[in-house]
Amino acid sequence: MGAGYTEMAQGKSKATLAHSSEHVLQASCGCDTAGDGRKAVAVDAEIKHSNQKRLRRIEGQVRGLQRMVEEDRYCADIIEQIASVQEALRGVARNLMRNHLHHCAAKALRSAKKEEAEAMYGELLELIYTHLR
Repeated sequence: MGAGYTEMAQGKSKATLAHSSEHVLQASCGCDTAGDGRKAVAVDAEIKHSNQKRLRRIEGQVRGLQRMVEEDRYCADIIEQIASVQEALRGVARNLMRNHLHHCAAKALRSAKKEEAEAMYGELLELIYTHLR
């Protein structure tokens, strides 16, 4: 197991670890670390398709926001649309979390290696505290 996950279990963020030249995050779950970075290997096809559709829709919403700003639209209307985009992004994050829990996290938590499970608990808590409010 990489030192990065151990540090995450101790409360350090991924951003801190990503900028550290001493540590490389290594997945000890259902993720593949070969090549350039971590990559999920067990992505539910339905969730992936749903996320792709949502992200295309969000992309269109953001382009609409750009037009609203260019056209000097009423600030409250723009803010309302921003809230809509943020909620849509939270929906994508929830889908990603669902997939992560079913595959990567489940494997690590069922692991006989206590460090692996503890590191995953740390990662999940970090995700929840910082992104899924």
